[in-house]
Order: sequence, then structure tokens, then C-alpha cells
Amino acid sequence: MIKYFIAVTTILFCFSAQAGGFVEGLEDIPVPTEMKQEQSDNLSFGNEESRLVEAILTSNRIGFKKAASFYKNTLPQMGWIYQGNREQTLVFEREGEVLEISKESDKPLKIRLTVKSKM
Repeated sequence: MIKYFIAVTTILFCFSAQAGGFVEGLEDIPVPTEMKQEQSDNLSFGNEESRLVEAILTSNRIGFKKAASFYKNTLPQMGWIYQGNREQTLVFEREGEVLEISKESDKPLKIRLTVKSKM
């Protein structure tokens, strides 16, 4: 737990020029400065054994390629291990959880971030 606090603190300082904060409900997932979170589309379920959190990010200023590059560069520094792509979805894993970043639409760019426990 302490290593995530240190990682989050480090990311706050290192990526303040690139990140526009963190995803609400996923406080260790940064938001690119060119994107914003849609508050009405958040979903969160969980207990001590598992969780499911979803958030939608949108942008008129960047494409999926730039967003994907941002996440491929920043998430490994927060302990997420890049597992590869499945069509228009990036997949990361960390300590029993899976993070999927999926392109929902191009114009405007809409991506869905989903964190779920591995079963």
C-alpha cells in the first residue's frame, strides 16, 4: 500500500505537465490533459474481494493513438504491466486486477476505462 502512495505522489510531480488529474474512482489512473472525465457515466461496485470500476473519458483534441501512448508510458510507473492490445483495447494487469482501455468512438474520442478483479 505504501508503494502505491509513493507512486501516486511521484506521478503527481512527474506528470503534472502531461496529466490533467486522476480518474475519479480510480485515483491511481491519470487523465491526459487533453481529456476530461464524463461524470454521469461512472460505475463502481466492490467489496473486500473484488471490484469493478468504469469511467468514460472524452476529447476533441487528441486521438486514440496519443491517448494509448500516454497510458503505455505512464501506467507501468504505477505498477501496471502492459499485456498488449485486443482490437481497440489496451490491456494492463496489476496485483490481481485487469485494466482495459477501450476506444468507444473517434470524433469526439471516447474511451472507456474498466478495472476489474481477475477471477
